[in-house]
Amino acid sequence: MYQLNKTSLYTVIGLCYGLAGLAQAQSTPQTTLPDAAPDAILIENVRIFNGSSEQLSPSSHVLVVGNLIKSISKTPIAAPPGAKLTRIDGGGRTLMPGLIDNHTHMMMNSISQLAVMTSDIGYVNLAAGAAASKMLMRGYTSVRDLGGPVFGLKKGIDSGMVIGPRIWPSGAMVSQTGGHGDFRLPTELPSAPGVFSYTERIGAAMIADDAASVQKRVREQLALGASQIKLMAGGGVTSSFDPLEVTQYTVEEIRAAVVAAENWETYVTVHAYTPRAVRQAIEAGVKCIDHGQLLDDASAKLIADKGIWWSMQPFADDKPSNFAEGTPNRIKQLKMFSGTDSAYALIKKYKIKTAWGTDILFNADTLASQTEQLTKMVKWFAPAAVLKMATADNAQLLALSGARSPYPGKLGVVEEGALADLLLVDGDPIANIKLLEDASKNLWLIMKDGKVYKNITH
Repeated sequence: MYQLNKTSLYTVIGLCYGLAGLAQAQSTPQTTLPDAAPDAILIENVRIFNGSSEQLSPSSHVLVVGNLIKSISKTPIAAPPGAKLTRIDGGGRTLMPGLIDNHTHMMMNSISQLAVMTSDIGYVNLAAGAAASKMLMRGYTSVRDLGGPVFGLKKGIDSGMVIGPRIWPSGAMVSQTGGHGDFRLPTELPSAPGVFSYTERIGAAMIADDAASVQKRVREQLALGASQIKLMAGGGVTSSFDPLEVTQYTVEEIRAAVVAAENWETYVTVHAYTPRAVRQAIEAGVKCIDHGQLLDDASAKLIADKGIWWSMQPFADDKPSNFAEGTPNRIKQLKMFSGTDSAYALIKKYKIKTAWGTDILFNADTLASQTEQLTKMVKWFAPAAVLKMATADNAQLLALSGARSPYPGKLGVVEEGALADLLLVDGDPIANIKLLEDASKNLWLIMKDGKVYKNITH
């Protein structure tokens, strides 16, 4: 008798199934099912802060279809035919864009620096996920992350594994030896060739000491999914080696990062406080300065003339410090705090494009009061301008990532065609911006990407 080997047997079985499928296809009419109409949410009877207005709109209605704002009208809106419609009665409250924090470190904001440096990375990820969830429930629907191993957290949020804001990640901060991103111990210096520190191994910071190395590390972050690049161009408070006034990197080295980022159609922002650090960063072609508390008139005018973004944080000595009095880090911190008032005065004098962020690190209590860092901005700006900075203006800086933005679409505004990241505030935040501080009480609706994460209107 003829014996079938395994390959021949599988061939025969496959042929039988194929013939059966063909016969069924020929006998069964082919039909194309229509696409199901996307879910629609109609938010009725709200006054709107659209991201840039100085006063609220008259009573209006907003229709969200899928993840987009479909229509806005002062007259009743009909739902799309066939759509599953959810109605939300705004009750005359304020509808506004979701808040945007443009300077965060999502992996390092809620636990101590010692815990970040010594704990199992699994614990750090869990802590970051919990903090991200709370941040969304405070009304922050988008953040720009300026350094840390955040790619996994972003993926978890985007996939629905954990809730949290949209994240524009920078990946690892790029720093020179002894710079603001060098968190090695003194006993680890001099470093052995080819040996990576713990912060490098987990993707928190990368050390690069010449133009070629800077370019390589930047390209690595872009390959991993960075939206923009963060480079350390001057001294910092939390780092141990560098005095605040130290200028870090050369124009050539910063330019290497800028070219690498521009080749990926995105930009470089730098950590810098002093005029010299900022001037050489601008000469190298960076598009954004983060911090800048110690800048002088000439450097501020240069920022304005070049159209550079100034991403400022309202740092002040109004919260418990992470550093003991008299320590080098605390002395640097107080010196930096002393420049905040003059920096905002320069921003106003030269009408500089300004972003707002918190840069909260290693402190769960400060993180919980995140929005106080927004509301205290009324010391320097009108409430409507503060809200604009945290919505429409911050969204413009996010858009600077261009093709590297992970979330195509318009954010920071309430207008037709924009992404549906929305908050419903019980009251008028232009008249009383402090309403935003108590999110549990005053945020009645939190929506991100058309999905409702909180609704207490019913």
